[in-house]
Formats: sequence, structure tokens, C-alpha cells
Amino acid sequence: MPEEITVKERMSEWASKYSEVQQWLTHAKLQRPTQNIQGLFRFCEWAGKTPTELLALKKTNPTENLAEKLLDSFCGTKIEGFPESQKFVASVAVKSFFKHNYASLEKASGNMSLEKSKPYNALTKEGLRKLYNHALNPRDRALIPFVTCTGIAKETLANLLWGHLEQDWETKDLPCINLGPELLKGHGHGKYKGVRQITFLTPEAKAALKVYKEWLEKKLGRAVMPSDHIWLDTYQEIRDGEKTGIYNPLTYHMFGHAILRLSKESGVPFSLHDGRRWVNTALEGIAISPNWAKKIRGRKVRGEESPYSQPLIEQLRAKYREAVPLLEFTSETSRTVEERLKAVEAYTKSLTPEQLELRRMAGVMRKRPEEDDEKPEDCADGSHCQQIVNEENLAGFLSQSWKVVATLPSGKIVIEH
Repeated sequence: MPEEITVKERMSEWASKYSEVQQWLTHAKLQRPTQNIQGLFRFCEWAGKTPTELLALKKTNPTENLAEKLLDSFCGTKIEGFPESQKFVASVAVKSFFKHNYASLEKASGNMSLEKSKPYNALTKEGLRKLYNHALNPRDRALIPFVTCTGIAKETLANLLWGHLEQDWETKDLPCINLGPELLKGHGHGKYKGVRQITFLTPEAKAALKVYKEWLEKKLGRAVMPSDHIWLDTYQEIRDGEKTGIYNPLTYHMFGHAILRLSKESGVPFSLHDGRRWVNTALEGIAISPNWAKKIRGRKVRGEESPYSQPLIEQLRAKYREAVPLLEFTSETSRTVEERLKAVEAYTKSLTPEQLELRRMAGVMRKRPEEDDEKPEDCADGSHCQQIVNEENLAGFLSQSWKVVATLPSGKIVIEH
């Protein structure tokens, strides 16, 4: 941490010397200012020029494209100790610097294509469960299912408040999180104007978040407020060697450190971006509309300005419910549910239209409540109780709107209407 703070201070001190850099920082609204400043600094260092001298190349001789050629040379040169990924970030920062000082470079300059050197992590439910079980505190045990069901990005996580959760979220089956553009990529500027993210918590993510909330309230000595950040450090801030009673919000970089530590300790390769891919894979698995998937992941939807393209939250929640068995992973039951649903789907596709119609009719001709020999006291009409069935009978019940609750050691399945 001291080294990170030193880099920030050094970059801030360098940037403060140049009015052109301050102009850039004021108007560009960068997501990661320190990273961009460092990229511009490294380019200036390589070119042997100050930010003021860089702009002079473009403004003094605009037709000679000296600035563009300098950036092209930088991007095309192998620089020891300067990975291509960092060079890519630096080239983007340089073009942004010129743009916000009203001296835009030609679009063709500084173009780089990065080839992914490592494949994406192949996440499995078993792996995620191992990662989850290595979490040493309720915060981390809540964070893993949270990011793998909401698809919320790291920058947004750092600014997420309890007030962003749906009112009475603890009583909802799939609580909604409705985030405005100011919290998302681009912060609502330019092409990101009007973007919203409407996502949900799975039952297991909600349960873990409730445990974390209770644990956090004990540490704080008070109830959490809507204006409180959700994700806080687990240690109190210390000033002059004394604890202050303050638990600071996790920063962008602290989220990365927490996940990296969990990944190393569990031996499961994982990043917060992997969590977003897990959500996207589940949405693809239920054949959701591409626009609805973008809405859940907080991406720009074409025609967003049209009210007809905005799905009602309840419609979105109903479709998201289909993805829950694919998203949940903290118990063996969640794995079994996924397998059952896939088996039922395959079986249903194999039926002829006549067979499907017979099953539909059989679902209508159910026993009347008054014909039941016994009804639990908390069952109003005898049709919403749990039942225990064999696997061979599962498809018929699921086609009649029953759902799997658990799988017993005997292999029989508990279902609920």
C-alpha cells in the first residue's frame, strides 16, 4: 500500500505542474485518473517532452501530423519493462489528453490491438463454491455470490450504497438493484447518457448479504443507513495510533486486492470481471433478449430513449428468475437443480405436440382440495404444499409450475408449488 500511495502522490505532483493536464482532468471525467496520468507521464518520459511541448507539435504544425507520428512510433516500438497492455493504456490516455485540449489527433494514430495471452477462467460451480468457502469473514462470503449474480462492475461496487437496493429488499424473493448512469461506465456522458443497470439478487446472494449486514451492524454499533456504502473495510481506521471506530469504504483497488487474496488462498483463478462473465453466460443459457441482457449488465441498449424498449422491472425479474438455477453455486443443491432443469428441458423438447397437450390437460385435471385426505395447517387450499417425488415423475410436476426445493440423500426430490 505505501508504494501505491507514493505513485499516486508522485503522479498528482507531476500533473499539477501543467495547466494542460489539469484541463484534461477537469473535462475528461476519467474513470481511472491515476492510471491515465501515469500513462501520459510514461509517454512524455519516452518522448522527452512535456505535456505543453506535446500540444505544441499539433498546434504549431497541424498539417505535418508530428504528434500522430510520434504516437505511432511509441506504439510500434518494443520498450523494455513496458508491457503492451500498459502501452495500450498510455496511447488511449495520450489521445484523450489531446482531445480535451482541443487538438484532437487523427483517429488512425496510435491504434493497437491486444491479443489475449491467457484464456478466460473456466468457472465451475465447484470452483466458485471452493472460493466462497475460503472466505474468512461475512463480507467476502457475501461479495462472491453478489458479483456472480448481479454483474455489477468493480467501479460501481466501490460506490454502491444500501439505498441502491430495492426498498424492503430483505422480504423480496429476487431483490432489484436499479442503478443510474452516474454509477456506471461513462457516468452518463456522451454515448453512455441514459444508461441504467437493472439487476437482481439471487436467494443465496440475498441470504449472504443479510448475514453480512447483521455482522456489519454489530461492528458499527448501529443500523446501516441508506447513505452508507455497502462494502466496507473489515478494520477500523487508525489515527495517531488509535482506532477511530470508522470503517472506510472499499476502494476500486481494494476490491481487486480482496479478490486476489481469496483466489490465491483457494487456488481458484477468479476476478470480478469473471463474475460478470458468469452472469452473461447464465443469461445466454435462458435465451434472454440481447437488450434485456444488456439492461441487466448495465450496457447501452439501442433505442434506449424510446419508452417501448424499456422492460418493466417485474417482466425483467420474471425472466431473470429462470437464470437463478444457473447462477447459484453455494450448495450442492444448486448444482442438482441445474441438472434437473436441463434434463426436464431436454425431455420436454422430445415430446410431440400431442403429448404436450395431454400433459397440459393432466395439469388442469388435478385433485380438488376437498378430496385431499390430509392438508397441513398452513396450506390454504392444498395445492401449494411441498411434496416428495421420484426423479422419473419430476418432469410432469415441473410442467405444472412446481419447483425443486431440495434433493434428499435417498435421491428423492422435494418440490413446492
